[in-house]
Amino acid sequence: MNPAERLIDHCLGLRWQDLPEAARISARTFLHDTLCVGVAGANAAYAVSVRSAVGHWGKSPDCSVLGCPDLSLPGPSAAFVNAFQIHAQEFDCVHEAAVVHPLAAVLAALMAEAERSGPYDGKTFLTALVAGVDVAAGLGVAVTTPLRFFRPATAGIFGSVAALARLKQLPREVALDAFGYALAFASGTMQAHIEGKPTLPLQVANAARGAIAAIDLASAGLPGPRSGIDGPFGYLPLFEAGFELAPILASLGKVFRITEVSWKPFPTGRAAQGALVAVQSLAQSGQLSPLTLESLTYHAPPLIKRLVGRPALPAMTTSYARLCLPWLAAVMLSKGKIGLEDFAPAGLADPSFLALAERVSVVDNGNPDPAAFVPAVLRATLTDGSEVRVEVSTQFGSPDWPLTPTEHLAKALHCLEFGGLGRIHATLADHILGFEDLIDITPVFRLTAGR
Repeated sequence: MNPAERLIDHCLGLRWQDLPEAARISARTFLHDTLCVGVAGANAAYAVSVRSAVGHWGKSPDCSVLGCPDLSLPGPSAAFVNAFQIHAQEFDCVHEAAVVHPLAAVLAALMAEAERSGPYDGKTFLTALVAGVDVAAGLGVAVTTPLRFFRPATAGIFGSVAALARLKQLPREVALDAFGYALAFASGTMQAHIEGKPTLPLQVANAARGAIAAIDLASAGLPGPRSGIDGPFGYLPLFEAGFELAPILASLGKVFRITEVSWKPFPTGRAAQGALVAVQSLAQSGQLSPLTLESLTYHAPPLIKRLVGRPALPAMTTSYARLCLPWLAAVMLSKGKIGLEDFAPAGLADPSFLALAERVSVVDNGNPDPAAFVPAVLRATLTDGSEVRVEVSTQFGSPDWPLTPTEHLAKALHCLEFGGLGRIHATLADHILGFEDLIDITPVFRLTAGR
């Protein structure tokens, strides 16, 4: 069967009662994590400018914007802003094997649709969320070659359309047409990553908005391409150099990709976080300090070198710094932590961090897996000539090393406080625990908007 049909049939047929408990827990957990990250994103760099630009696209009382009590927007615009805010600080969850941030676009699109065409109950919404992650992450896992385009946006729009189709329970033919329009609207360049520009979260934002447009066009009766996944000019042949889709299609309904999603314990690129945990452990144990460090190298898979091996620069943007392991390691070694507050202009220009960053480098260890984050080894040479090392086999926040409930809630509170909504912490956590029992989920989104 056509892969697009297989994916859509899986999503439309998914039922809450068919999901294993692990998938249900992950859906609630990463819904909570993503909402809180999006609230923090209301105060991210460029967020005010993005909201100002989107304001020219029209206003309406339809849909909430995370962390913005005085702003409501039409559905597509709200999806755009919320997706930007969720990904703007590199704090949103990630599917490592897929190299996809699956909830940024998917949740933003679902939130907007739930408010403009609801009410929807909690079970329906969470099931749609699981369906969207299955598609977005599944398309990433199918790839066998290195990253070419910005997959959180290119795969994210397909996951978002699939999730919206499930939420609205669209007829199969309409859902397939919408999937075809996802292909028409898919985009996402890695040039923004190289240059450290805020275009990365804007591409995720465009995926969320494009998904709503695709659903609206198909629902209005416009036919879309039907071989949008594997056709000669379909998504995978166009955007990826190599892929193997059959195992992913065979896993539908057996493997739920949301259970494979990782938290980010730090607001940085995921590729940097294995090294940051290693640096933190050495600093906390007293084995390493700014005064004793001669040089530090992180021997890691080529994806790590490519994504975060860039040098620190005196005039770095926030977007560049979040993906610069030398600078991030310098901050971690100096402060023992990295939080949302560390990316203010003063910190980016701190000469002590920049000087320390010059002693840090990333080395490609030759791993043939194009999506590998581990194994890696951090080696630090000390000023007395000795060496300390840490082997990184699992990244903190991954399913194999998850955040504890206490750590998860601490991150949630940190994000809410940064976004000015610390007061809703306990209430939101209670709503998330009972989310699947809610008859109307709209009040939760209004709560996270601060309304």
